[in-house]
Amino acid sequence: RSDKIYDLLTGPGTTHHHSHHEAEHVDHYTPELDYKQVRCHVLPLVEHGTYSCNKGFVVDSRCDYTCFQGYQIEGDHYRVCREGGTWSGAEPTCADHDPPKLKCPLSRVKVAEPGKLTATVSWDRPVATDTAERSLQLFRNGQESNSEFSEGEHVIRYKVYDQARNMASCKFTVRVEVKRCPVLKAPLHGYLSCSSDGNNYGAVCEYHCDAGYERSGVATRVCLLNRNWSDQASDCVMMEIKTDVRSAGALLDQFYEKRRLLIVSTPSVTDQYYKLQNIMIQTASCGLDLRHVTVIELLGTPPKEVGRIKGQYLEAEVIEGLRQALQISRSYFTMVLVDEMGLDRERFVNPTTSEELYSYIEEYLLTEEERERLEVNRDLCD
Repeated sequence: RSDKIYDLLTGPGTTHHHSHHEAEHVDHYTPELDYKQVRCHVLPLVEHGTYSCNKGFVVDSRCDYTCFQGYQIEGDHYRVCREGGTWSGAEPTCADHDPPKLKCPLSRVKVAEPGKLTATVSWDRPVATDTAERSLQLFRNGQESNSEFSEGEHVIRYKVYDQARNMASCKFTVRVEVKRCPVLKAPLHGYLSCSSDGNNYGAVCEYHCDAGYERSGVATRVCLLNRNWSDQASDCVMMEIKTDVRSAGALLDQFYEKRRLLIVSTPSVTDQYYKLQNIMIQTASCGLDLRHVTVIELLGTPPKEVGRIKGQYLEAEVIEGLRQALQISRSYFTMVLVDEMGLDRERFVNPTTSEELYSYIEEYLLTEEERERLEVNRDLCD
């Protein structure tokens, strides 16, 4: 080592002899010379990377840079310490160009629940990974998991960004199917009222018949999962009133839950009140029919008493039973309005206009559906 230093001091090619004194003299300067030996400054660390040098920070030392996983080197890959004590090149950087990885759930199809046009659909949040880092921002476009989806196809997109704003995206679809039955046809002389959307899985359709008609068959049908309706279609057939029954109960049973009754009683067909009322009932008959009202007349007193429904006559014991059941006197003009449950709803001892009659019937007796139906058919009676 002393020789090398001596060479440095005396210059190359100089011959020299070592004497004990000289050696001592040279050794004496060694620390100072080491200090003076040319060095480069310590290289700063690069973010997301590292370097390694083959000879430390002395002249001719080469330092190679590497970046951590997920980062690429930008700039010089290595730097060399030059004789003037400066480093070649410039400090490189480690940049993140790798987009994150994002995996969406699989697309899915869900059948709407019975009676509904929507389905609740859920999925696991997508997993995002990135070579460079842990903290990732995930964004969703579309409805969130575990929410109600309407019929049809919905696209859900996810995006993720890393710190370097590299982006990855993925998408999947959610399809909601509503199982449907063929649309039911309304019966002739009647109509249907259906729940939900009318023909979707779980919808219930009820058969109703127009005034003067009664249902033959089931009251309701349900749309099943196999897209078929339960049971067979029902019909609306002309209502036939049996008047040859032996008791008032048997007569009233035919109207139970189907028709209302307006029972008109008079001591004599020559009674002024009855005559007046009769004219008004003739003009009101269409409107009464639309409101599901059947008129029963109890005329005169025994032994010439007559009971009739639309020209059909009732037995004497049926007339007697009706009078007793509904407490209808023979001695003066009276009208009794009976609802379809057989309850006595209103009594009139004076002639009543059709408007007033209708207002009583509509106030007490019509269901919501019948009221709507009546609105549709109102002009039938003009």
